[in-house]
Amino acid sequence: MSDRKVHQSIGVKMIDIPTLLEARSVQSARLTTRVLFSGPEDGVPIFFIHGNLSAATWFEETMQRLPKFFRAIAPDLRGYAGADPAAVVDATRGTKDFADDLAALMDELGIKAAHMIGHSLGGGVLWQFLADYPQRVLSLTQVSPSSPFGFGCSKADGTPCFEDGAGSGAAAVNPEFVKLLMDKDSSTGSDFSPRNILNTFVWKPPFQPKRMEECMATVFAQHTGDKSYPGDVVPSSNWPGVAPGRFGSINALAPNRQANPLGFCDVDAKPPVLWVHGADDLVVSDSSMFDLGSLGKLGFLPSWPGEEVFPPQPMVTQTSDALDRYEANGGSVERYVVKNCGHTAYIEKPEEFDAVFHAFLQKHVSVTEAS
Repeated sequence: MSDRKVHQSIGVKMIDIPTLLEARSVQSARLTTRVLFSGPEDGVPIFFIHGNLSAATWFEETMQRLPKFFRAIAPDLRGYAGADPAAVVDATRGTKDFADDLAALMDELGIKAAHMIGHSLGGGVLWQFLADYPQRVLSLTQVSPSSPFGFGCSKADGTPCFEDGAGSGAAAVNPEFVKLLMDKDSSTGSDFSPRNILNTFVWKPPFQPKRMEECMATVFAQHTGDKSYPGDVVPSSNWPGVAPGRFGSINALAPNRQANPLGFCDVDAKPPVLWVHGADDLVVSDSSMFDLGSLGKLGFLPSWPGEEVFPPQPMVTQTSDALDRYEANGGSVERYVVKNCGHTAYIEKPEEFDAVFHAFLQKHVSVTEAS
């Protein structure tokens, strides 16, 4: 292989990066998708699980900056980028489709257990994966993960504001943004254009990644439609009049779809956890700008039923409380807040992130693994 990385499926430009990175299509028992690989084939495996409106591409530099004895593996999730577009997410299972896909990929690659890192939606996937497959997780790093209780329409204790999850999932996605996404509009003409959403909310302004166009390519590679993004909605008697439907990754994060959100706290095998989040994250926050409770409280949405009925979801606090429980049940947790940083610490503050991430990994890699 040459020392230029290989890309497939989503038309990302090839650029020079010092170490090797390969992309190939992998068919497991559940899903065919694009998977990125970096590092020696016999290295210590570590899986990177990406967030919404992105793909494995977002982790490329982070993968290649790992200590050399790691084998980095990053799949495109079901519904994203190079995954089979015919494979849709059954949102009635919460994030279990994603967790089962990851287990099947590990089986296909002959990997019994691995270190894991998730971002945003990917973090939500890994809460579920840890609950369902605890013996397969050697360590877990969560970067601005979704709350274990899902995203939106959730009170502090994790109880959905409404039993049907009204105001979360696809019911909370701005229709103008969806139209511009489906049109692959790369301009800055609308406040809701994908480019403006990234530059305003995902990373903290004025930061923009050097590979902004590669990031945009992954946004437009998101699978769209009523069974993909944003997914379907159903009428509701609750505010704002619609509730999440049965399909798509956003609906999979609806609070009423999380059957046992704290299940990962109760497993016997408790791998060490590192939780990293940006101090100025506007996506996963106690006052997220993508949560209808927050927007209603700020006066941006009409007929908001008030804080007692539909409060802003305290996402960061919920995660902190869940990890307190994980520790109380015998697990170990390290927490790190990145100052002056938004939703993507590994992109916005790579040196600071790597210092914390690599130290955590090396602390929990056995001599046998690294040899």
